[in-house]
Amino acid sequence: MTDASAPQRPVPTDLSAPERLAPTTDGGPVGPVMVIGGAEDKLGERIIISRFVQLAGGDQARIAVISTASSLGDAATELYRQVFARVGAAKVTGLRPETREEANDPKTIEALKDVTGIFMTGGNQLRLSSVIGGTKLGAAILDAHGRGVVVAGTSAGASAVATHMMAFGSSGATPKYRMANVSVGLGLLVNVVVDQHFEQRTRLGRLLAVVAQSPSLIGLGLDEDTAAVIDANDILEVIGRGSITIVDGTDVITDAFQTSGHKPMMVSNARLHSLPSGYRFDLRARRVLPFVVTKDERNARLAHARIGKMVRRLEDRKASE
Repeated sequence: MTDASAPQRPVPTDLSAPERLAPTTDGGPVGPVMVIGGAEDKLGERIIISRFVQLAGGDQARIAVISTASSLGDAATELYRQVFARVGAAKVTGLRPETREEANDPKTIEALKDVTGIFMTGGNQLRLSSVIGGTKLGAAILDAHGRGVVVAGTSAGASAVATHMMAFGSSGATPKYRMANVSVGLGLLVNVVVDQHFEQRTRLGRLLAVVAQSPSLIGLGLDEDTAAVIDANDILEVIGRGSITIVDGTDVITDAFQTSGHKPMMVSNARLHSLPSGYRFDLRARRVLPFVVTKDERNARLAHARIGKMVRRLEDRKASE
């Protein structure tokens, strides 16, 4: 039975696809979306991996790994199969369509029917958009999301999650004309453009350029081993080791329409937010939310403070002997 009051993120229809392929939702709450900046920790605390499995159902999680973007072949699927199994997932299935024909194969679609989580690996995001976009598999991913399945993408997979996909571009801190190419992604996030390996590959310039040219978009720049967890109310939570840079172009001023070649662009009045783990952002209202410390985090901090005091007392006692 559907809860009519449950929040629903709009699910866009790919107008270039046949009507029968248009993604639908059963009217229930949509699932969370996780976009990961790449190089997520797979050996230590595995904060991001663990959160994904938790959202997928913990020890009941049934996960499909889509490794189409990767050049590593089945090795990429096997890597994540092992990682998800280590943190308690019940079942991990690999999908690797390499042609649009394979992405329209009923057997491929069948594999998503009972999953509770979908994870897209890194690699080349254009493989995802050109092989899966507008196919039955693309529609099945949206359908799964519409019925509450958590969908995550890392690196290339993160960029491909949005309707507007950062396809490729050059590095640098200065925004320049023709610095980035934007294509149509898989459509789980609207009015957002996602870039990854953000701080590590100096990608601020191209994100500023894209948002300046399309101010309706919110730019998300994800550092490595850092993720944005976006719920059905479009509240973004930052987790992981680094930060997420958010570019809001609501009041932006630019000369992008006058610039030519690969010259620097003038970008003024763009709002930048740099949010580390624990901070949240309302993507609809475009504002940072108050920092919330959970009970577990509060207890951990108190315990850390107590241990620190004990260590200092012991050091003082030793020094006085």
